[in-house]
Parts: sequence; C-alpha cells; structure tokens
Amino acid sequence: MTVRILLVDDQPLVRAALSMVVKDAPDLEIVGEAGTGDEAVRLATELTPDVIVMDIRMPGMDGIEATRRITSGPSSAAHVLVLTTFDDEEYVYGALRAGASGFLVKDMGLEEILAAVRVVAAGDALLAPRVTRRLIADLTARPTPGSSRPPLALTAITEREQEVLTLIGSGLSNTEIADHLHLSVTTIKTYVTRLLSKLDARDRVHLVILAYEAGLVTTSR
Repeated sequence: MTVRILLVDDQPLVRAALSMVVKDAPDLEIVGEAGTGDEAVRLATELTPDVIVMDIRMPGMDGIEATRRITSGPSSAAHVLVLTTFDDEEYVYGALRAGASGFLVKDMGLEEILAAVRVVAAGDALLAPRVTRRLIADLTARPTPGSSRPPLALTAITEREQEVLTLIGSGLSNTEIADHLHLSVTTIKTYVTRLLSKLDARDRVHLVILAYEAGLVTTSR
C-alpha cells in the first residue's frame, strides 16, 4: 500500500528537498504541496492524504491552527507530522496538543525521515527517536495555563492500565512494555486500545502528554 503524502511548507526549496527524499521510495507518494496553512486545510480535504508533513511557521494561518482544523475536520483521518527546528519547542507542544502525531526535525537524515513517515502512516505516534521523547518530556513537564488535566481524569482507568500508561509516557514500545510487565504484546495492545477510549486520546502521543500532565512520568525518570 502506497502512503500518500501532502507537503506543507512556505519555502519551495524545502518542499523540493523533501520531494527528492521520498521520490525513490516505492511505498511513498507526494500527492500535493501547500505553502500556507489555509491551502493545507483545503488540500487535506480535497486530496485525503495519509500523512501531512506540516511546517509550523508560515504566513497567515500557522501550522498549529492548520493541524487543529485538519484533525478535527472532514480530513481527520490524516496523520500530521510536524516539520520543525529545535528552537520551535513551544510551537511543537502546541501542535501535539492540536492533534499532530509526531514531528520531524529539519536536519534529520534520509532514513529517519522515511521511517518517520511510515511510522505515522501506520497509525502509531513518532516516539521512538530519542530526541522526540526528550522534547516531549521537556515540554509536558512545563506547566501550561489551562492545559493541565486533573488527576481525577485517571479514575476511569484500572491500576494495570495506569501502569501501562506510565510506561507509554516513558517512551516504551508495546514490545518493551510487554517484556517489562511479563505480558503478551497482544495484551498490551488491548490495554492501549482501552486507554485511548477511556481517556478520549487521539493517539499514542496524546497518551504520553496525558501521562506527564497527570504526574505519572517526570523528566527525572
């Protein structure tokens, strides 16, 4: 199955470079390009891509608002992969809260970029790279006015589910969690599905944010 990608960046050279990165991958296809957030929202509805590689800083509507509209609109099935630089930390957190499934750092290598697109297209969150876990940990450890969820939100889950959520927040994969808890991967997947439903979380990234906001994981872990 070919992964259909929409590239969103206000710099044509960046879009051209990204196109060159994916053009030789037989399982990836660029179906459209956008230079503004407004155009991204429109094309996301028209083209129904699987993955949207989204820049944050753009004139007019920025990538955060575009991500919010895409993930809550008719094209909500698309997975947004934020394209950023290391000095965009606060913007990245805003994008994750808006529904992004992960992010690319602009100086990532070829294989990392291709892997990131495939991971997000498969419906998982981009949590594997060490830099991603570190950044999410740093951002979610900071108090953000009006963003914290009360601990009471966790009363809907069981003790075991809370344990799984804590390990997800620590950046562990399903296989690693299964090994840690001496359970099968299938059982862990069931727990993850339950957590997504009970906590009304969009994806694994959202579960990580909830784990930090609930105090289950801290940067000292």
